[in-house]
Amino acid sequence: MNIRSAWLLNTTDAGGGQSRTDTRLAPLGAMTPGGAMTSLDGVLPGSANGTTTVSGLRVYGDTAGLSAKVAPGRAVVQGSEAAGAYPVYVPEVTSITFADGDPGNPRVDLVVLRVYDNDQDGLGQTAATIEIVPGRAGASPSAPPVPAGSLPLAKVTIPAGASAGTGGLDWKSAVEDLRRATVAVGGIVPLARGVAFGGAYPGQYRDNGSGLERWNGKEWRPYPEQPVWKDYTPQWRSGRNGAEHPMLRGGSIEGRYVKMGPVVHFRVFLRIGSFDNWGGPGANGNWYVTLPVLPARSSTGHFRARLGAGSGNGNDGGYFHGACEISPESGGSARNWTTTKSSGAPTSAWVDGDDPMPPLGAAGQVGMPGTKPVDLPSNWYELWGTYEVTA
Repeated sequence: MNIRSAWLLNTTDAGGGQSRTDTRLAPLGAMTPGGAMTSLDGVLPGSANGTTTVSGLRVYGDTAGLSAKVAPGRAVVQGSEAAGAYPVYVPEVTSITFADGDPGNPRVDLVVLRVYDNDQDGLGQTAATIEIVPGRAGASPSAPPVPAGSLPLAKVTIPAGASAGTGGLDWKSAVEDLRRATVAVGGIVPLARGVAFGGAYPGQYRDNGSGLERWNGKEWRPYPEQPVWKDYTPQWRSGRNGAEHPMLRGGSIEGRYVKMGPVVHFRVFLRIGSFDNWGGPGANGNWYVTLPVLPARSSTGHFRARLGAGSGNGNDGGYFHGACEISPESGGSARNWTTTKSSGAPTSAWVDGDDPMPPLGAAGQVGMPGTKPVDLPSNWYELWGTYEVTA
């Protein structure tokens, strides 16, 4: 086999020294670390037309029988931590032949790229080879362990009784690709390596097949981080100096927001309940709600109201649409709610405790525990919008 590695040999050694071709073709340089003194082993990605993530060292069969081929390619084989990582290249198609199948049971063989280094393993040779590691036949066979100093390339299932004389193997179903990709340090690890591995350092990137992920020191996270909607609890307030703020005593208010860089999207939903202290005629100034993040400047947001029926004030029932001001005032607020009349005509008043659409019900009774409201409030108010924030 014409397989070479670029680890240095003395020129006086029987195997000769490192050639200039070895230096040019072997994947020299700092590879993706697997630890302080180890590298992530694997096959270097790439294909002639750019359509395949990893084309090198593919195990395949293109004729009947038990002989397969291994495509040319380059790889890094990690030995022990003391031995280091061995850059290896296979410059030409290499043929391998599997032993006949067991008469009674199937077996699973491994195809590996293996490095022998007598100085490290004491096995009596210094070479890089492509080997078949035979498995043990059985009713439910499994692949044998990967030998030390080896990079697994494929699992090949040998059916019971298989031989060249019986037609050999169905290569499309017999071969399970085990190649994993590796890249130079700082490179993006391709999906061809799989995703069942931890990162080596915070800031490392990998391709998960649909996007990038970044290792944060504990786990892989999508990159860039996808913003998610978050809950927050807005405060319902009055804009009149000295006026009592509205108070929820059965109603509810909830908010959601998402921040994407310098932009915030928000939505607030306020439902007024039977015993909420919403004020009444002349008791409150213009209503506002607090925002999750301080706006950089004033802008316009959206407002919608839904009034229940029963008060007879001309505003009962239906949906009313308008606008609000997104303002840096009051620590960030959506204030000055304006809306249309029931006819759809605009109004010049801002929404507060009594004009133009107070909570439905009798002002003297709503909000007083122990009394029976004449008409239960059934109003809700919704505000939403998008605004710019300081980075």
